[in-house]
Amino acid sequence: MLLCGFEILPKAVSVRGAGDRFILSEPVCVYLLDTENGWVLLDAGLNPDNGRNRLRMEERFWRFGMAAPVIRDVHLLERQLSEIGVTTGDIGCVVLSHLQYDHCGCLKQFRHAQVCVQRREHAHAFSPEPGTAYFPDEYNVAGLQWRLLDGDWELMPGVRFIQTRGHTIGHQSAIVELPRSGTVILPFDVGDLQENFYREVLPGESCDDAAALESIRRINVLTAQLGAMLLLFHDPIAIQTVRLSPNCYC
Repeated sequence: MLLCGFEILPKAVSVRGAGDRFILSEPVCVYLLDTENGWVLLDAGLNPDNGRNRLRMEERFWRFGMAAPVIRDVHLLERQLSEIGVTTGDIGCVVLSHLQYDHCGCLKQFRHAQVCVQRREHAHAFSPEPGTAYFPDEYNVAGLQWRLLDGDWELMPGVRFIQTRGHTIGHQSAIVELPRSGTVILPFDVGDLQENFYREVLPGESCDDAAALESIRRINVLTAQLGAMLLLFHDPIAIQTVRLSPNCYC
């Protein structure tokens, strides 16, 4: 797990009905897999300019009354990869949970790689008005080698993806089998916080509430059936106890 920065958000963005009183510093991560077929990256983090370029911060966040992400040098993707002897050029495949800005910010560095995403998500992101959380200049990039998928699919034995529509129209989550750590489920934005799952409470934003709740319940069922470890993407408490790079799950 590589920690790529933090978003400063009202809790209501993550938990339906939480109100605007509580403000959370929510982590943004990517997951790097060392496979027999080479390095695979799950999600592509934050564009550093979103938290370091004042003009872009004004254009994309401040003018909407939003806080810009916090991205320090220690959060930069290339720096973290270099600490474990990997470059962006070594990564031959990138799989995206969806195409909102906190999940695809570094795609420009992966024109050489295959980029996998659900077909419905790709179509929505490239539509005329995908929504304020989509930054087309970060994914509408010449030379990207898109692979568009429909529904549940397997990248390779031990690495599969399930459609988890709800947060966005084409959201997908990952199930990874590790030799010693066992099964790991990566729900991405199905639920940002632990309480989304144990209370089965919707995220603040969804394209389809019924589908969003079904996806939360699907993740809960799979976690129990598979005896899996659930690694949350945005939870500010959980991030403090996981194995962050250069440590790893094996």
